[in-house]
Amino acid sequence: MSRRRPAEGGDVPLVGAVADPTAPPPDAATPRRPRRRRRAVAAVVLVLALVLVAAAGVVGWGFVRPLLDRDPGPADYAGPGTGEVQVQVEEGDTGAAIGQTLVEAGVVGSVEAFTGAAAADPESDSIQPGTYALRERMSAAGALDLLLSPAAKVDLQVQLIEGLRAVDALAQISEATGIPVEELQAAATDPSVPLPAEAQGNLEGYLFPATYTFEPDVTAVEVISTLVSRAEQGLVEGGVPQEQWHRTMTVASLVEAEASREEDRPKVARVIENRVAAGMALQFDTTVDYATGKRGVTTTDEDRATDSPYNTYVYPGLPPGPINSPGDSAIAAAVAPADGPWLYFVAVDPDTGETRFATTFEEHQANVRLFQQWLRDNPQG
Repeated sequence: MSRRRPAEGGDVPLVGAVADPTAPPPDAATPRRPRRRRRAVAAVVLVLALVLVAAAGVVGWGFVRPLLDRDPGPADYAGPGTGEVQVQVEEGDTGAAIGQTLVEAGVVGSVEAFTGAAAADPESDSIQPGTYALRERMSAAGALDLLLSPAAKVDLQVQLIEGLRAVDALAQISEATGIPVEELQAAATDPSVPLPAEAQGNLEGYLFPATYTFEPDVTAVEVISTLVSRAEQGLVEGGVPQEQWHRTMTVASLVEAEASREEDRPKVARVIENRVAAGMALQFDTTVDYATGKRGVTTTDEDRATDSPYNTYVYPGLPPGPINSPGDSAIAAAVAPADGPWLYFVAVDPDTGETRFATTFEEHQANVRLFQQWLRDNPQG
């Protein structure tokens, strides 16, 4: 094995370590550009990704925010509700007050939901006081519909017309309320019922004719007290002293029985006062009918002979008390009779109520003949 002579000034290279004459010198090596470029691209992609995410977030928030900011409206239930709830609407209640009552009863979801429904319905102003059968958890609009429906009212209504006798009025009250007639009659003696002492516990004349609304659990005393108080209201408003209440109601009941036309009532009241002042018997067939329990246009001789303090053919002056329930018009006539000298009157046409007044008996007889002609033209069955 031979050795090459070493080059001048240099070390002898090892076997196989001959340098590549085409290789660049060590100090001229190429930098690592490919790796740096990959990092730059990755950074750009990351930035772009972040930009896209941010942009998507802005777009998404722009869509979601209005949904979050939108007013959901007042709490309200959906549907017709379930079960039954009785709700009381008081006289003078506002929409907000009714709404609060409904919320407390579990009927509607909020006061605002009910007032909103009421504001949208012009009929809401016609809600009447009373007790209504509603349902739990029903829509405000549905609750309003029921409050406007007469079918939803569970109040007890009593409607009495003018001129009813107590026996008939009590029967109607009993039928409407379910309270026995005996309990209603017994209520007249309760100290809370403002019946005049002169009435001696007799309700005749004091069951004032009107339409009344009572709660389902009303008592006999409450019913009677309400009707009697309303009767005396007319006396108080007319300025009648309390000691004259019973007499005034007695005269008013006679006026109610004898005069059907408004314009005749003050005249009938004057005839009553003129005859009483003159010591004359009133001779009213209506008082005879009350004494006998009958009703009709005429009376018989036998009827007029009935021995009863209410028979004004037999007993002069006023009867001991009213013979029916007079209304405001008859009470007003009794309080302020018309001025006039009349001593007689007769309804010459019971169909129309036409009544003729007279000062002398002869004039009266002429009017009676007109009535007799009506009887011939209208025979009674």
